[in-house]
Amino acid sequence: MGKINVIPTKLQDVKLIEPAVFGDHRGFFMESYSDKDFKEAGIDFNFIQDNHSLSQEAGVLRGLHFQKGKSAQTKLIRVVTGAVLDVIVDIRKGSPTYGEWEGYIISEHNHRQLLVPRGFAHGFVTLTPNVNFLYKCDNDYDAAADGGISFDDKELGIIWPIDVNKAITSEKDSKHPTLKEFEAENPFVYGEI
Repeated sequence: MGKINVIPTKLQDVKLIEPAVFGDHRGFFMESYSDKDFKEAGIDFNFIQDNHSLSQEAGVLRGLHFQKGKSAQTKLIRVVTGAVLDVIVDIRKGSPTYGEWEGYIISEHNHRQLLVPRGFAHGFVTLTPNVNFLYKCDNDYDAAADGGISFDDKELGIIWPIDVNKAITSEKDSKHPTLKEFEAENPFVYGEI
């Protein structure tokens, strides 16, 4: 079948991935993941867990999440129904892009995937109702290592396409510290992850 197109981003080590999509009058077919194709493209991770979330309404904001220490995860995300603005923040101390963020539209229509390396905070906001959001992880989830930073951290200046005061979010996500508040306990160091 087809290969993948890997698009570098301004954030070091983050990649947008476009799988080959074969469409006709019936619909389409694609390989959403091929270990062989990803390795040939220089993306070599041992993904061991698949996660799936459903957000029923537009305006659901999840994040910005990460796993700390030995439980840190690389994620490969995609959307199978609906559309999101997916946002990541580089939180690796010493990184040339530390504290910078970037957002990407990931949808059922563009079939794009996003590789989120360890040391990045990750979140998304749904742009449509009924978003099925899937992601692979290269490490098991560990509740004790769960972490996050505030999605409305003024110093990060993330431009969300919604009024964050009206975002549908969890109580946990509304209480994460800013990146500056998290800095003292931040275990992520560029080049050591």
